[in-house]
Amino acid sequence: MTSFTTDQSSEIQQSRRGEFLISTERVRLDLDAIHAFLTDCYWAKGIPKEVVARSIKHSLCFGMYLGEKQIGFARVISDYATYAYIGDVFVLEEFRGQGLGKWLMQCIMEHPWLQGLRRWSLVTRDAHGLYQQLGFRPLKAPERWMELHRPDVYIRLGSEARS
Repeated sequence: MTSFTTDQSSEIQQSRRGEFLISTERVRLDLDAIHAFLTDCYWAKGIPKEVVARSIKHSLCFGMYLGEKQIGFARVISDYATYAYIGDVFVLEEFRGQGLGKWLMQCIMEHPWLQGLRRWSLVTRDAHGLYQQLGFRPLKAPERWMELHRPDVYIRLGSEARS
């Protein structure tokens, strides 16, 4: 079980594990580092920096740090009452294999604002084993789910920005 500490003045949540820190403190987030990872990953290839900034602004964000260096990130989109979507989860490659991804997910799921939710969701291509450890399962009724997926939206946004 992960133990969060709260900064009473700002409702910042933090958890330490050895020399690593997970924090919801927004001012610590390194937009350049987050964008550099996301723009090169399979799920957000080419994402414009301003889109990353807007997504962070409207999400509950969790940064993972080694000293001052940001080495991981995740964000949650939620109404804080019934539903949460977890997105943009990553740990830099050189820090993988230490259980940091699982710890990050545990911190997210134990956050006080996210307790009692009826449904959590996420999308992954290659981390099913991690998420299954935390209780996630394939959709029970995928025929009920619908989506509007625009995989090339960042390419269009990028070309519009260059015009």
